[in-house]
Amino acid sequence: MLKNANSPDQLDKKETARLVVDLFHRAIIHHAMWFAEVRHQMGMDRALEYLHAATKKSYEVQMGHLAKLLGFSMEDGIPGALLAMDDKDLIALRDRVAKNWLAGDGIWFQTIESTEGLNEAKRCNDSCWAQFSPFEAASIKKLLGLPENPGLEGLKKALAFRVYGFINDQSFTDETPDSFVFQMNDCRVQSARKRKGLQDYPCKSAGLVEYSYFARAVDNRITTQCIGCPPDEHPDEWFCAWKFTLAG
Repeated sequence: MLKNANSPDQLDKKETARLVVDLFHRAIIHHAMWFAEVRHQMGMDRALEYLHAATKKSYEVQMGHLAKLLGFSMEDGIPGALLAMDDKDLIALRDRVAKNWLAGDGIWFQTIESTEGLNEAKRCNDSCWAQFSPFEAASIKKLLGLPENPGLEGLKKALAFRVYGFINDQSFTDETPDSFVFQMNDCRVQSARKRKGLQDYPCKSAGLVEYSYFARAVDNRITTQCIGCPPDEHPDEWFCAWKFTLAG
């Protein structure tokens, strides 16, 4: 905390650096609040459309200013420092960013649980997935250039590019021409609990929201069925399993 400063000009170097970090955090939260409010006022579909447009323009402006100030290059919208990284290091950075997302999600859950209790934390968690899953699906479709209704093959691709796809081990099994089964073979959260001798975390209520909302956002013709998810009993080879069917 900056206890003794009456103006930013009175900060020392370390305090100024701390302020810079806080300003980045404020910018991220403000960006998220804009999206949340547009979604509230105009609905998810239009909010996602405006989010992509605003993010593209904002990223170009902000990164252009930072590149000029800090002296790094931008190549096709990508900081040159990332392109200059060794392939192994870049993959490690990718996976660390994904794991940091999971850590942040867990910290939010524990923060609410520690003061408001498990039920309130689960309620907030499930509601959060109702917002995050459609956003992540739309973001991945944009990233991969998937069409509006890419079918089951498009859903497989999108599931592979979820944040969870870089953290957990997952697999796909085709059942019929119109359906496939997705299995979470190793879940980082559940495996950690297992090592500690704890029971599975009962994540089915969140999973029902998470997977059905994600699949529907990828292709609104796809329906989702839960085969098993904790607290359901499950075999050793997977923690949860879901069946996706292309209707019609």
